[in-house]
Amino acid sequence: MTMLRLSHIGICVSDLDASIRFYAEGLGFSERHRLLATGAEAEQLLELEKLELEAVYLERDGTRIELLHYRSPGHVGEPVPRPINRLGLTHLSMRVSDLDAAIRNLVALGATLIEGTQMYNPAYEAGAVFLADPDGVRIELVQSPTDPDSLPGE
Repeated sequence: MTMLRLSHIGICVSDLDASIRFYAEGLGFSERHRLLATGAEAEQLLELEKLELEAVYLERDGTRIELLHYRSPGHVGEPVPRPINRLGLTHLSMRVSDLDAAIRNLVALGATLIEGTQMYNPAYEAGAVFLADPDGVRIELVQSPTDPDSLPGE
């Protein structure tokens, strides 16, 4: 097989410093690398003209995300949560030990609680909720005493 491993997941951000703070302080990612992309090759790859891109790579639990801040030509779209059934990447999910504390912490770091999504399932002693990061990327928080990989019958 020619595929070696997952490299990273890219997330376009409007405020790089705020997003670094959110993902590092709020979700526990650590900064690994920074990159400034300009020039013809980067413009060709990304299909953008007059490109000035600052990328910051953050990592947690072996997963790397790339925060993409387009100084030029800027970003497109509004910072609103995408519908969960829109084709493409829908959300990032994090396990938490205290759902309410995690919500408070992330809201203080710029997240938006997606109203009406918080639930509790007594059969699994599990709770979950969706928030949106400062640019509208959905973040699912799950508090459960068991891990899906260890559930019987699966």
